Amino acid sequence: MRDTTIARNYAEALFEIGERHGLHDAFVSAFSAIDAAATAPQFNAFLESPKIDLDAKRKVLRTALRDAHPLFLNFVMVLLQKRRQRLLVEIGHEYRSLVDEKSGRLHVQVTLARQPDSADEQQIAGQLSRVLGKTVIPHVSVNREILGGIIVRYGDRVLDGSLRRRLVSLRSRLLEAGLPATR
Repeated sequence: MRDTTIARNYAEALFEIGERHGLHDAFVSAFSAIDAAATAPQFNAFLESPKIDLDAKRKVLRTALRDAHPLFLNFVMVLLQKRRQRLLVEIGHEYRSLVDEKSGRLHVQVTLARQPDSADEQQIAGQLSRVLGKTVIPHVSVNREILGGIIVRYGDRVLDGSLRRRLVSLRSRLLEAGLPATR
């Protein structure tokens, strides 16, 4: 939890710089390059290793990010200086969230009981966009245990419209009313 807060603080600082200089697209692109590199375990081991000195890390990152905007590169160098380089990917995630928020986009986790086709996904995105008042980008996962319906998660909110929750709720109401509920 603490790392998320730290990452969010750094992302907010970089967001202000990006806002001031109109560099959000350039910064998002640079974070995408870091995300691609971070898929290799050697990259993370390199960044986190205390055996590799700071100057070597700076040199490698300057080379790897040679196409990045100088302000972004300076930001990464500050992270190295503060020994926060292990948070680079998480800072990127937080930064993109801030850019999406400013642009009126909202990433939501959508859980369904079956895999939807593209028309279903578009319909879900359209309905959620109307309800939430933002352009919704759904990230769909399948969990057959919900039986049917939909569960939507965004930020710290959960909208549970699953058939499983409805059945559990109905069972509780039946028990409260004194009616027998079978398993």
